[in-house]
Amino acid sequence: MGFSLFFSAETWTLLVALITLIFVYSCWPYGIFKKMGVPGPQPVPFFGTMLAYRKGFIGFDQDCFNKYGKIWGIFDGRQPVLCVTDPSMIKAILIKECYSLFTNRRNFRLNGQLYDAVSIAEDDQWKRIRSVLSPSFTSGRLKEMFDIMKHHSANLTSSMKKKADKDEPLELKEFFGPYSMDVVASTAFSVDIDSLNNPSDPFVTNIKKMLKFDLFNPLFLIVAFFPFMGPVLEKMEFSFFPSSVTDFFYAALQKIKSNRVHSKEKNRVDFLQLMIDSQKNNDLSLNDHEILSQAMIFLFAGYETTSSSLTFLAYNLATNPHVMKKLQEEVDSTFPNKAPVEYQALMQMDYLDSVINESLRLYPIAARLERVAKATVEINGLVIPKGMVILVPTWPMHRDPNLWPEPEEFKPESRVVCTSVSASSILFPLKLLPIFILNYPFVKPVSSTIKPTCNLPGLQISKIWPRNRSI
Repeated sequence: MGFSLFFSAETWTLLVALITLIFVYSCWPYGIFKKMGVPGPQPVPFFGTMLAYRKGFIGFDQDCFNKYGKIWGIFDGRQPVLCVTDPSMIKAILIKECYSLFTNRRNFRLNGQLYDAVSIAEDDQWKRIRSVLSPSFTSGRLKEMFDIMKHHSANLTSSMKKKADKDEPLELKEFFGPYSMDVVASTAFSVDIDSLNNPSDPFVTNIKKMLKFDLFNPLFLIVAFFPFMGPVLEKMEFSFFPSSVTDFFYAALQKIKSNRVHSKEKNRVDFLQLMIDSQKNNDLSLNDHEILSQAMIFLFAGYETTSSSLTFLAYNLATNPHVMKKLQEEVDSTFPNKAPVEYQALMQMDYLDSVINESLRLYPIAARLERVAKATVEINGLVIPKGMVILVPTWPMHRDPNLWPEPEEFKPESRVVCTSVSASSILFPLKLLPIFILNYPFVKPVSSTIKPTCNLPGLQISKIWPRNRSI
């Protein structure tokens, strides 16, 4: 009765109507998967199924896979997301129709200066940028970069040995992170940062800031709950990425590019030079800002993917000493008497290849892959509407017992010859997907660090400490 004294009947009617409209708005998309015949967890208004992310993506994806099978639907806020683990559907989405119907990824818009990076660009711009970048990773170019990788591998081994000589546990990410930065900066821009010996180098400290992302960041939640606010916030120059970090890298990369353009040296073979040379081609040229954005994303992606892959690889070797021994035997037979590592010989090391692939199966570079349907399409009898976000959760797929016998075990020897056509077609580290072609070829050459590490008794990985998964 108290409230009724303050509000008229008309006001109450408007309030009820407003609350009803807000509720309808928050739940409006939630019936789409029922219409499609796709199961999934029950969403809550506005949040959808995002609250389940509090325990992490991986556990949530695995639970959904166990409960709903190969296809299910979730909601990131109000955004419907179709999760697919069926190998034939994935092959159609990520390979067969990648360049026609599933070129684009979900774009939250608040990308700051990275709006034209290859991982964000769309349609023809994405195709043009990717066509310029792909030649960076031919075997010929990787071979030319290999001596640079070996130089930094020697520095890595030396730094690790100093720590091991003191009989102290190694926080491997603290070594592999700077090492990855040094390799990427040297091979991509011909810049020697030496962050292994200078851990407080601005390149390292700033790249770490880029890696910090909170899913429940208010800015992210606003865009998730109210997608129409994205363009407004973008106009106001809001960004998910710290402006101080992007400003630092763009200024540094602009200086490197400017020095390169005015340099008389003409025989550089690195990533930056390839992009600069593209400006001579009117059809495939990158403008100055696109060059800086690709350099930035390469630095960011190369640092994290390489260092994480090497850390998990070392973890798997530490917990599987029989694999370490067999790998060391292959290293010793390929490079006897501590012979220097050669690119061609390294590429012929089949067991090393199996070890890397098995490590990437257990701990994939990307826990999730996304695409957006550019048009309504039917795949395997399922009609996918235009604008639907398709999500491929790699973790549960790579541990599917129907595809991988004893999926939780690290068994590179049993994966050398994959007898399952379905399994071989969805193991993402195996260079099948266009998105990985820009990153994967780096992994095996960089993993040449295993060779000197295996040959130094003081650096054999033999014990694991539980703190922060130290190895």
